[in-house]
Amino acid sequence: MLVSADRASRRRRSGLTTPLEGDDFTRAMRAEARGVAPYTERRTLRAGVRSWGLDDFLTCRIPGTEVHLGMSRKLYAACERLHEEDLAIAQRTSGLRAEDPPADDQELSDDAQEEQRLIQLRIFREQQEEARPRLRDAFERGATSDWSELLRRPQEPELDLEGEEGLLEAATPETYLAVSRYGLPPARA
Repeated sequence: MLVSADRASRRRRSGLTTPLEGDDFTRAMRAEARGVAPYTERRTLRAGVRSWGLDDFLTCRIPGTEVHLGMSRKLYAACERLHEEDLAIAQRTSGLRAEDPPADDQELSDDAQEEQRLIQLRIFREQQEEARPRLRDAFERGATSDWSELLRRPQEPELDLEGEEGLLEAATPETYLAVSRYGLPPARA
């Protein structure tokens, strides 16, 4: 999904979230991109997206819902790195993640088991802190990476220039959220 990269131009109601269905600047930029699309190759079009002042978010509708979620290149790169770091930490410190089954050492007293758990938790947290700079580096690297690099496949994802009719859209600098206005319950009087 294409979203204006100029965060200052977006009309905000509060905080960082910008409703997009009424944002004239974003609509105009999307229309300009659509107008150029029939006359240019997809590769050239995608390269021009950033120069036009647009960000392209990787988006997907959540199956079984009318909710569309998306993330920026930066956020995608950081999430991928976080997943890699989590797996590496889990291998080095088995049994410490929330999804790992608790170790039950019958030979230790309850107090000793609790102390052992606290020590393991401290080690786990220290390893998470060590990973923080690598996550920041991945986040920053994502800004200059192509989707094909981030997704590790030769082809870029398809660029959606049309969008879906009837979506209520909102974006923060790194996230995109849309819901179908037709899937919402009626407003109360």
